[in-house]
Amino acid sequence: MSERERFERLRLIRSPRIGPVSYRQLLARFGSAGEALRAIPHLAERGGGRASVADAAAVEREIAATRALGGRYLLMGDADYPALLDQMEGAPPALIVRGDGALAARPCVAIVGARNASAAACRFARSLAQELGQREAVVVSGLARGIDTEAHRGSIDTGTIGVIACGIDVIFPPENAGLQEDVAARGLIVTEHPPGVQPLARHFPARNRIIAGLALGTVVVEAAPKSGSLITARLAGEAGREVMAVPGSPLDPRAQGCNMLIRDGATLVQNGADVMEAIGGFDPRMVRQGSFDFVGEPVSSDVAESERAAVVALLGPAAAPVDELIRLSGLSPAVVQTVLLELELGGRLERHAGGRVSLT
Repeated sequence: MSERERFERLRLIRSPRIGPVSYRQLLARFGSAGEALRAIPHLAERGGGRASVADAAAVEREIAATRALGGRYLLMGDADYPALLDQMEGAPPALIVRGDGALAARPCVAIVGARNASAAACRFARSLAQELGQREAVVVSGLARGIDTEAHRGSIDTGTIGVIACGIDVIFPPENAGLQEDVAARGLIVTEHPPGVQPLARHFPARNRIIAGLALGTVVVEAAPKSGSLITARLAGEAGREVMAVPGSPLDPRAQGCNMLIRDGATLVQNGADVMEAIGGFDPRMVRQGSFDFVGEPVSSDVAESERAAVVALLGPAAAPVDELIRLSGLSPAVVQTVLLELELGGRLERHAGGRVSLT
């Protein structure tokens, strides 16, 4: 990949309304990021709106700021882009990393849990992370309060990856400033956000998909029934990764999420040996393959107005599966995907988890 193409790909993903799905579709259709950038205004117009592309000077400033902070880019398609994450649905086309990138190529286990975790759970998470490190596994977590913090502390000497929901120059939570710097110096910090981006609420579910995507399996130590940790576990399971949970007292609300996971089929684990045994049986065939092979995301260069109208008529404010739109419209996947891409670029379509879409 030439430096020019790398720059244009970063500019493409930084453009408004471009997400992982539309990014892949545009590259699949046009072959290069430069051609895709030139086509965006026309495609958006066909989708009933207008769209602009990221300013080249702004992207150049971002690159300069990233380098000044000691960060570097990993673009999807690079040889050192994390292989397991590459297979994750909705994997970020561009990562910014700081630290030892080789850690992401080693066997990784995610440890997540409650921010308001009990003292016993924090001690267990730290001990589990230490044991996994001794067994040559790298521990991945989110640098949040509670379980995440202890997971990083337990694995800082053997290999840890912190995935953050902000720019690499932003510290969150503030009390983890020293820990985040330590992880960057001795482990690896990963984000999909440019420098200066603050940790907004909507960024955390997206961060969780990176945590799940980097790891062979995810261990939930303590979590409430409706928590971000269970989102991470769900994403891991949907990607064909091992989902593990530490059982807790039914009298403690913080253990209910873990107990629910075990009831629903997650592997019960009590120590590092249990975790290594679970991921040792990991079958690569269960993982979705070819996320960046430019297959499975068909687009067409020729869509009739009647076909476009037929797809739009099936859409509404409630999210609908793309497969159902293809079935009900009777149109080819290429045509339906093209109409959805045009609507998205035109600001009229929103994409949801699980391959579902709705009109904005």
